[in-house]
Amino acid sequence: MHEGEDGGETSSCTGSPILASKSLDVAEVEGAKEQTSRLCGFLSKFSGKGPLRGYKPRWFVYDSRKCYLYYFKTPQDILPMGHIEIADACFSYDVEGEEGQFEIRTAGKEFLLKATSRQVMHYWLQQLQQKRWEYSNTRGSGQRDSWNSPTLAYPPTGLVGKDNGRKAYAHVHLTESDSGGMVGIQSARGPTAASANPLNFSLKNLGTELRNSMSYLRQGRGGENRRSVFYTGNNSAEEWELVDAPPRDFHEPKHHSDTHRHSLGSAFTFDFVRNPSRPRKLLLRDMMGTGRFGRSSETRSDASSPVECNGSKPLEMQLRLQSQQEELSCMQQEQAKLREELASQKELVRLLQQTLRTSQCDRATIRHPPPPPAPAMLLERDGQIQSLCGHMERLALEKESLQQELKGLKIKVGEINDQLGMLMETIQAKDEVIMKLSQQSSEQSGNANDAGSPSPIKEQQELDILKDSLQGYKSQNRFLNKEILELTVLRRNAEMREKALEAKYTALEAKLCQVESKYLVLLQEVMNPVCSSSEQSPAREVISRLLEDALQAENPDQQDHPILKPNTVSEYDVYGFKTVPEEEEEEEKLAAKVRALGLKSLSLTDQEVSVGVKWENYLASTMNRDLVRSPELKALIRCGVPHEHRSQVWRWCVSVHVKKFRDHLSPDYYETLLNVAREKPNPASKQIELDLLRTLPNNKHYASPSAGGIQKLRNVLIAFSWRNPDIGYCQGLNRLAAIALLYLDQEDAFWSLVAIVEVFMPRDYYTKTLLGSQVDQRVFKDLMSEKLPRLHAHFDQYKVDFSLITFNWFLVVFVDSVVSDILFKIWDAFLYEGPKIIFRFALALFKYKEEEFLKLQDSTAIFKYLRYFTRTILDSRKLMSIAFVDMNPFPLRQIQNRRSFHLEKVRLELTELEAIRQTFLRERETSLDGRSFVSDDEEDN
Repeated sequence: MHEGEDGGETSSCTGSPILASKSLDVAEVEGAKEQTSRLCGFLSKFSGKGPLRGYKPRWFVYDSRKCYLYYFKTPQDILPMGHIEIADACFSYDVEGEEGQFEIRTAGKEFLLKATSRQVMHYWLQQLQQKRWEYSNTRGSGQRDSWNSPTLAYPPTGLVGKDNGRKAYAHVHLTESDSGGMVGIQSARGPTAASANPLNFSLKNLGTELRNSMSYLRQGRGGENRRSVFYTGNNSAEEWELVDAPPRDFHEPKHHSDTHRHSLGSAFTFDFVRNPSRPRKLLLRDMMGTGRFGRSSETRSDASSPVECNGSKPLEMQLRLQSQQEELSCMQQEQAKLREELASQKELVRLLQQTLRTSQCDRATIRHPPPPPAPAMLLERDGQIQSLCGHMERLALEKESLQQELKGLKIKVGEINDQLGMLMETIQAKDEVIMKLSQQSSEQSGNANDAGSPSPIKEQQELDILKDSLQGYKSQNRFLNKEILELTVLRRNAEMREKALEAKYTALEAKLCQVESKYLVLLQEVMNPVCSSSEQSPAREVISRLLEDALQAENPDQQDHPILKPNTVSEYDVYGFKTVPEEEEEEEKLAAKVRALGLKSLSLTDQEVSVGVKWENYLASTMNRDLVRSPELKALIRCGVPHEHRSQVWRWCVSVHVKKFRDHLSPDYYETLLNVAREKPNPASKQIELDLLRTLPNNKHYASPSAGGIQKLRNVLIAFSWRNPDIGYCQGLNRLAAIALLYLDQEDAFWSLVAIVEVFMPRDYYTKTLLGSQVDQRVFKDLMSEKLPRLHAHFDQYKVDFSLITFNWFLVVFVDSVVSDILFKIWDAFLYEGPKIIFRFALALFKYKEEEFLKLQDSTAIFKYLRYFTRTILDSRKLMSIAFVDMNPFPLRQIQNRRSFHLEKVRLELTELEAIRQTFLRERETSLDGRSFVSDDEEDN
């Protein structure tokens, strides 16, 4: 939202000063969402060497910071395999080539890509043309540093971001085709061909692929993710897991009801166990749809992930497992049939063995005859033997007859199959004859009607082909014409930039010659002795002219081209702070101009440029994932966050610290607080209104009641006073919220205030007694005596209480105490690491100017220097080196222990002071009651 719109809304609501954040920021949030829609999707890239050369699917992501098109193997990869520079590239495609194939040509490189369809190809080409145009316009606007990014993946959301991002582009592309759902973040969730190709790897980027694979292993640290799970082909809910072998001293029972061990040889140290407790996952053939497996995924009621194998999912291994599972199921069916036949044969053998035993027993009794039995019993046994032998013979004959019948049936089936095949061949031959006859009849009828003209069907087919070709060439012609026009405009813009830079160089060279000549004249006049101060010296005129030129600020009404302006210091810096204050004296103005020039020169050093490049590389490597706390990120933040990425980093830092609060609250918690503020009066509202214009009067976002930041600051402070009634409002909170609003939206600035007051700082830091602030001053004195003993002894010698100055440093985190460039770098580290940063930089500021303090031998001079010495420190790199290197070791536990020690002492002193105050009040009331007043007349008498 523009500043003028904010101001209009502020001035129009005189009755109710509290506005809902939704009415202020809904357009901003929606605009940010539209800007952050990322161009990404799968494309096939032609790469490789030798037999591996071919199209391989890659995940492409456009990065608007550098105008690069990065490509990854999968959407989950962290490190890119490479990139394509779109800023100076040209695009083309061939109508007669493969469908969806197009080419990107850059300086010395050619990239051949292929989309899934012609429609997706046109969408990619149009989007890349638009991104290239936007980047070139931003690059030619003259507001971009040598290494800063022109456009951001996460646009700045605070007052500074909106102030620097108001420039609109006059050239807008019209998207003629839709992506069809094949481009965007949602395309990463669907099935792709990235894993279907077994040759989808790159020897050139083998190290990158290994690092990306290691990142997968780091993400799954639980034991569940390290198991290999195999699914059988049956419909049971059981599955087999690959588990480690038991230790040697562990004796497992031989029989287990749920565990079946399968020995795979002595070389394997693992076993397959059945795990019925895990839910059954969907098989690959259930996910493939109505393909070669003949099943549709819609008929399945189970929905889960595909086969897992140590975290990777190659499709070749899945297909191999599926084929093995199918073979295993067929073998299990055959095994069941064989088992049934074996059981029947075993039963027959058992009967025969039983009969044989009985016969052997009978023969044994015959060999060793007992006392001769009765003749009737012998006759009965002989009859049984004969009947059994006859039964066996009948069974054998029946078996032979059944086998012969089976052979006959098989022969008949074969004959029937042969006859069926012959009939099918006959039918096919007859169909071919019928088709030929019908074609001949149609040709003869066509020739009879018009012997000289071709058939209408062929004419229609040729006409359709020509129409398709004509349409394709028309679209190609439109695209190439558009590409030629854009490249011509880009070339013309580059020539204009080159001419403008030449003009700027000439103007700067001329100004440098003028300044050198003036300084030479000045030096010549200074060398001559001055006899009398009353004489009008030419040197005074030169000095006055030099001062006028130096104090001349940039005029916003000047109509010159911005590139041709040789003046490097504007009226406001990038944060909105006034560089040269108007109400100051001429000497102060000159000092402010010197500081601004010093900061400008420091921002152009090679060290600052290298920090920006490191941030660009780090954010490019984290393109497919969110920021996480790491030593690399901590080191980068300690170097300072670049201006264009500060909104993103601050928003992430705040969300990390207040996540425990926001998880238990509704998403519209901030708006609810504002609604309560509109309905009920707040005791803190009056003091907040008094402090709004006194917050940052030298910043253009808070300089007047109609400024864009006043209403947002009012909302944030009122909402916080309702959230934390114990504090309500304390002077100092307004400055903290104002600094946060420069880079954050209202709601994020509100949560940053919550993080500072309720997470970072101790309790009672911003209450009426300022107990926590007093404790920190005593802790800081202890650290001064330990880290800077000479300077601490020097202050003690002249009885200088430096806490009168440092108290405000701690209360508002150096706001209005240091130059803006250093202030925001301190805040970068403060929002990431917490309150320990305040102690580090407070000590570093004194260490930076320790020698200057030691030269002062007067308490008045020391205290006077204390009031402004921080504004003379400009080199942020040197200051951060002192804070993070020279002040080590700096454990947080030491600060916490000293806080606990001094907290009890300060509480005891405050209790004694309260008792003294109460005693004084009682005595004063008593003395007032006994005092008698006399009128003037009585006194005269």
